Amino acid sequence: MKEFRVGVLASGRGTDFQSIVDAIEKGDLDATIAVLICNNKDAPVIERAKRHEIPWQHIDHRGKSRREFEEELVGVLKEREVDLVVFAGFMRLVTSHFIEHFRDRIINIHPSLLPSFPGTHAQRDALEWGVRVSGCTVHIVDESADGGPIVFQKAVPVQPEDSPENLADRILREEHKVLPHVIRLFAEGRVKVVGRRVFIDEEGREALRPV
Repeated sequence: MKEFRVGVLASGRGTDFQSIVDAIEKGDLDATIAVLICNNKDAPVIERAKRHEIPWQHIDHRGKSRREFEEELVGVLKEREVDLVVFAGFMRLVTSHFIEHFRDRIINIHPSLLPSFPGTHAQRDALEWGVRVSGCTVHIVDESADGGPIVFQKAVPVQPEDSPENLADRILREEHKVLPHVIRLFAEGRVKVVGRRVFIDEEGREALRPV
C-alpha cells in the first residue's frame, strides 16, 4: 500500500507539528511527514524537525511577491509528492493559485469553533464576547480566511476565570489530539468534500453524514 505523505507548513513553536510526529512514532498514525516548510528561519519548529530527522526547508516570504512565494511552496510540496498539506500554525494566507494545486487537500487547525472568531485573536475574541464554550476546528483551506468547509470540531468549556492565555493552552491540548485524528481520516480515504459539507466514512462505506 502506498504511503500517505504529509507536507506540513508552520511558522512558530511547532507544538501541533509535534503532535503529528508523536502520533506517527507511537504507531497511531500511518503516515509520513514528507517535508516541513517554515517561513521563519528562527522558528523552534525547525529544531523539532531536526531532532526527529524529518526533512525540512526554510522558504522566506520576505522580499517576494505572494505568487513567487507560493510557487516555491508548490514546487517543494510537489517534489515531495505530498498527499495532504497541513497548516500547523502557518501564519500566512494563501491565494487561489496555491489552493488550486491541492484543492480539498489542504487543512488548517484554528483555535475556535468556526465560523465564530476567525482571525489571529480567537481566544481573546471569544472571552470578550462572553461565550461559554470555545474549542478548535480543523477545516479545509479555501480562498477565504478561516472560512473553508469544516472537517472536525472539538468543544472546550470556557471558565469564568479564564484569560486568553490559559484558554489557549486548554484548546491547544485538544488540538494535539484532533489534528492527528483528522490526518488519519484523510490517510484512510474516509473524507469527502461536497460543496461546503464534509462527510466522514465511518464504516468503510461511502460517507453519508457530516461530522
